[in-house]
Amino acid sequence: MPSRQPPDEPQWFVCHTMARCEKKFAALLERESIPHYLPLIRSAKRYPGSGTKHFEKPLFPGYVFAEISPAKKNRIYQRDLVARALWVEDQALLLRQLDEVRTILASGVKITLQPLLQKGRRVRINAGPLMGVEGIVDNPDDPRGIVVSVDVMRQGILVPIDPEYLEPIT
Repeated sequence: MPSRQPPDEPQWFVCHTMARCEKKFAALLERESIPHYLPLIRSAKRYPGSGTKHFEKPLFPGYVFAEISPAKKNRIYQRDLVARALWVEDQALLLRQLDEVRTILASGVKITLQPLLQKGRRVRINAGPLMGVEGIVDNPDDPRGIVVSVDVMRQGILVPIDPEYLEPIT
């Protein structure tokens, strides 16, 4: 089913930013008086010799949510901070989910970002000795690992891996 085009009134978009430009893009939206939401989480990094530094980082790296009117859409591309703006067809669902994110972040509970893994989804291991290995999600309901295939032999190897170390391949 083809998605319909956004109407003439302001609509929410998921803006995919250039690498590490989320805060700069949010500042641009602020200057342009464009309503937006950049969910941030507190993080800490240990540096040898200088201790621990605390900072805020985006909950969803590479993404900022913005309510953009058609008249202002071209303005978001003025500084090469955003790669594309993805229109969301189900605006009510997005707004409900963003409210849930706000509630969770305001609660102060410890959270981690977890990709939604579906059986058969191609993924890449993003940390550890297997970093870069690609495979297929075996069973997201009982995550035992990913299957790395050797297609020519029609064989696969089940590799046990914690889902937090997996990233979907688009």
